[in-house]
Amino acid sequence: MQSHPLPDPVLATPEAGPAPAAPIAATRRGVLKATGLLTGTLALSSVLASLAPSRSWALDLKGLSSHQGAVILAFSRHLYPHPHLEDAVYALVVKELDGKAAATPATKKTLADGVARLDHVGSGDWLKRGAALQEIDVAAMEGTPFFTLVRSTAVVALYNNDMAFAHFGYGGKKGNDGYLYKGFNDLKWLPNPPAAASGPIPKG
Repeated sequence: MQSHPLPDPVLATPEAGPAPAAPIAATRRGVLKATGLLTGTLALSSVLASLAPSRSWALDLKGLSSHQGAVILAFSRHLYPHPHLEDAVYALVVKELDGKAAATPATKKTLADGVARLDHVGSGDWLKRGAALQEIDVAAMEGTPFFTLVRSTAVVALYNNDMAFAHFGYGGKKGNDGYLYKGFNDLKWLPNPPAAASGPIPKG
């Protein structure tokens, strides 16, 4: 699978608008230095596919193995399930945890122990376990250091990035400008409320 060098940590975009955050693209030097590697491909139907220079993405791992990264990505999906959200966005959770693992031996051990426990119940490879059983396994991990670490990292890394903003349709700008007139009314999954339910629309 071919990948293209991209600025860290963003995907290149058309000239208009800021680039969405994304996993680091793999380079030959990066792969040689990395402990592991995660790769994937954006779906053609994904809104992110129109923003990226390539549908292929890759993430170099410095503190985790490829398998550990893949397990943590799948675990994150069960914690915060969005069926149509790209793996590239969940990979940002792995990226954040990989940085912590590379910097802190205790964090690396917590992640390694958690993955090992999941692999144990999965007869050696938790990724081969069925989705329904994986869901049970994730619930059984609640309260463990691994569960707490992944959840607390994912709740920020998964949603506070431009790729997630693009996927979920957030139209506002960064900063404190507000978004009343910048996408607040773009919600597609809720019916329009009756006019009487709203107060007067502010001017300006």
